Amino acid sequence: MRKKTFAVILAGCGHQDGAEIHEATLTLWAIHKHGCEFQCYAPDIKQHHVLNHINGQEMNEQRNVLIESARIARGKIAALATFSPDSVDALILPGGFGAAKNLCTYAFDGPNCKVQPDVAKAIKAIHQAGKPIGALCIAPVIVAKVLGNVTLTIGQDSGTAEHLAAMGAKNQPTQQGEIAIDEANKIVSTPCYMLNSRIDQVAEGVDKLVAAMIQMM
Repeated sequence: MRKKTFAVILAGCGHQDGAEIHEATLTLWAIHKHGCEFQCYAPDIKQHHVLNHINGQEMNEQRNVLIESARIARGKIAALATFSPDSVDALILPGGFGAAKNLCTYAFDGPNCKVQPDVAKAIKAIHQAGKPIGALCIAPVIVAKVLGNVTLTIGQDSGTAEHLAAMGAKNQPTQQGEIAIDEANKIVSTPCYMLNSRIDQVAEGVDKLVAAMIQMM
């Protein structure tokens, strides 16, 4: 019997300009912990910018989102343009500022943001196939922009909650380690570092998210 497989869309490597490494790694860990498999994807595009993760300053270099994401995936990653909903049973988007800078333009345009075409296509395809979607940290804004009338959580931040509402979605307030479940749309989300969380609290939320998604399969 084939194990259930999660697609995990990464946004680079590093919380300031790419995927949040703790969230991404804990996602992969939780998927294997629950007896499933994963396939990592990332769009083959230029990273918006590169930041020094010590001082936050922009660096004079360019990087590629797919190549940077391969660091987390240990090289086992595919270009998101090749994604097919038929090959997986669910989709998860870890957070990090790269989700808001590379996978969409939310960091710059707020609720008027645009979603990277391959990302939007993958989310729509999974949703239309009736398969679960998971979103961590700031990634729920991407799901909100693509799908509109869904329930998500970004924790307690009122400004981001207002942006979700402007995109047609609803924020369900949560604490560290908690999840929000939209049963009708098969969407699960958890706030992770949108709150002042410890890594064990992030792990708790991610573990619950993966478990809830498996129940929807």
